[in-house]
Amino acid sequence: MKHLFKPAVTTAIAAAVVGALSAAPAVAQTQGPIKVGFMLPATGTFANLGNMIENGFKMYVAEQGGKIGGREVQYFKVDDESDPAKATDNVNKLIKRDQVDVLVGTVHSGVALTMAKVARETNTLLIVPNAGADVITGAMCAKNIFRTSFSNWQPAYAMGKVAADRGHKNVMTITWNYAAGNESVKGFQEGFEKAGGKVSQSLTLPFPNVEYQALLTQIASQKPDAVYAFFAGGGAVKFVKDYVAAGLNKTIPLYGPGFLTDGTLEAQGAAAQGMVTTLHYADNLNTPRDNTFRLNFAKTYKTNADVYAVQGYDAAQLLATGVKAVGGDIGKRDQMILAMRSAAIDSPRGKFTLSPAHNPIQDIYLREVKGNNNEVKGVAIKALADPARGCKQG
Repeated sequence: MKHLFKPAVTTAIAAAVVGALSAAPAVAQTQGPIKVGFMLPATGTFANLGNMIENGFKMYVAEQGGKIGGREVQYFKVDDESDPAKATDNVNKLIKRDQVDVLVGTVHSGVALTMAKVARETNTLLIVPNAGADVITGAMCAKNIFRTSFSNWQPAYAMGKVAADRGHKNVMTITWNYAAGNESVKGFQEGFEKAGGKVSQSLTLPFPNVEYQALLTQIASQKPDAVYAFFAGGGAVKFVKDYVAAGLNKTIPLYGPGFLTDGTLEAQGAAAQGMVTTLHYADNLNTPRDNTFRLNFAKTYKTNADVYAVQGYDAAQLLATGVKAVGGDIGKRDQMILAMRSAAIDSPRGKFTLSPAHNPIQDIYLREVKGNNNEVKGVAIKALADPARGCKQG
């Protein structure tokens, strides 16, 4: 009997040891930190935008006690320098060297396109907290790619409708010759011409060139009813100031998506006053959710929140939705992604859901610059969904 009993005990102990060992990775997976890789601009014309996105993301995590779904969060950072030529190397530092669980980036659409390509190839979860390149949630859409900002089409299309509603018939456009600018101009043109207007000429200059004078001279000579411009960051500051210095604002109204005046008003000063823009966020929405967010952000970072902070904050909210749905076990990717794509995000901008292509379906606000605020004037288009042209995933 003793001999029969011993193997049974040994077998039971061995099974328990094997079970414990096999369970160890699952415990580690659930209990270890979630690795978040920020690939954002820390230098150059978009540096402040990247900083606001990172601060917004981290503030949401801090509000949850530093954890999401019961997991600590560990951050890794790469300065993408807004340089598409360096994008592949930069994103691979985060994926291969740091082995991040999720990528968060970026501002520059050209860089984001490479991030999306690599994310698709490596099946790495990617949340885009700014770059509006239409193709990211269009032809490049994928189950592991999400956006918490906008498509370039959305605010531009809305402004096209606004410009036409204001009686403008002939508009010129101006932007940097890169993905974001070109898509924004196309979106504006679609909305404007659908409402009966005509874009007579589209002017471009290389990114990040800010020598606008020759193009402003062309605008002055052709005398359109209005101008639609897409610039952001330091480039937007100089363009708005140069436009006013040339005296064009007196006879030719300047319109644009909100990036023309978001995060730039203090530097633009008097030049921006009275400008009208369209965007998925505005100052003085005066909702309890937004008021709380803005107060917390101002206390934490000693500066006012802007659209970039909101987009970073919502990137963290979206990630948390997925992580909470799987009880912190991010190895359950399919369940996590399903929860993210069906999320209803209680954003400071107003609640939004995601389209099947994983882009926000959201209100686009009409705003007017007053002092250092982009004051809400109304809603240009409610619950506007990007057409996601070319997206094959359902």
